[in-house]
Amino acid sequence: MSTPHIEADVGAIADTVLLPGDPLRARFLAHALLDAPVQVTARRNMLGFTGHYQGQAVTVMGGGMGIPSTAIYVTELARTYGVRRIIRVGTCGGVGEVAIGDVLLAQSGSTDSRFNRMQFGGHDLSTCADFPLLRAAVDAAATQGLPARVASVFSTDCFYDGDPQLLGHLRRHRIHGIEMETAGLYGLAMREGFAALAILAVSDHLEHDTHMPAEQREQGLLAMGRLALAAALLA
Repeated sequence: MSTPHIEADVGAIADTVLLPGDPLRARFLAHALLDAPVQVTARRNMLGFTGHYQGQAVTVMGGGMGIPSTAIYVTELARTYGVRRIIRVGTCGGVGEVAIGDVLLAQSGSTDSRFNRMQFGGHDLSTCADFPLLRAAVDAAATQGLPARVASVFSTDCFYDGDPQLLGHLRRHRIHGIEMETAGLYGLAMREGFAALAILAVSDHLEHDTHMPAEQREQGLLAMGRLALAAALLA
């Protein structure tokens, strides 16, 4: 049985899903890191592939940009396909004492979106990563020799023309990454009962106007994919 947005048959999607935003990044990661990847969905060109990593089935699928798009795919993955573990692999803007290429393991996600409040009686929800997954990612990063730091991130609904005071608020609260999905993913994980983690590479520093070169983005994506797969095996 498919869903309105995912055409895969039940059983074709693994219990563990790596979720980049870009479907082309999903295809790249699947073919670079998985054994015998098979495309299982392409509805609306949101590509998904299932293969194996060290004998364990893993799906890599795009989730789109922003909390609303991510929420559609994540909700269907959890409710229809019974996915138990979702690891977002992507990029973020850096704030404060981080550098281009730093890998952030998002322990919490704040947001200017009302997405979680609508499901929580209008109250603030403290959205957090799954601790066993976070701990496994910390351990795997150390084993791989990959510098990674546990950090808080902020998920915004505005790519352009947001709150002009936002960077100051983030610095004051020692939030080091800004992107568009993590808080929604973590809120859904709490409500739907699956484990979630976001692993993010700093691709642009919002205060220094520095940017990651395209080649470094590709290599950083591979490093995050390897880290996510290792964490999934350890958790």
